[in-house]
Amino acid sequence: MAGLPGVSVVIPTYNRADVLGEAIDSAFAQGVSDLEVVVVDDGSTDGTPQLLEAYQLRHGSALTVIRQENAGESAARNEGIRRARHELVALLDSDNRWRPGKLEKQLAIHRAESEVEFSFTGYETIGTEQGERVVLDK
Repeated sequence: MAGLPGVSVVIPTYNRADVLGEAIDSAFAQGVSDLEVVVVDDGSTDGTPQLLEAYQLRHGSALTVIRQENAGESAARNEGIRRARHELVALLDSDNRWRPGKLEKQLAIHRAESEVEFSFTGYETIGTEQGERVVLDK
């Protein structure tokens, strides 16, 4: 949507190579033209660093990867917020994914109502074939 403010999506992660790609893909699929995705790898010891290298090749400067020693999810999220390029920041956990259009709808509200400083959405928990529960932000 033209004219909407830019947004930085902050994704803290730790040893989530198995699901992190889906979170990143769902952020980039939002249809927002001025989008930055900031992934903070909180000291992962699995294949997360290699996955992030591949995503950086694909997305270039639209994806910022920060690597730090393990300090916990809150510290990783805060570091991502500090390093975000845009005033508007959206938070996405590395084991979640967004439905298409979710971020566009939120940004439209921020554009129409300049006094709105914070917005959030509902979520839906679904099951997978493995019996795990997955949360989809609406």
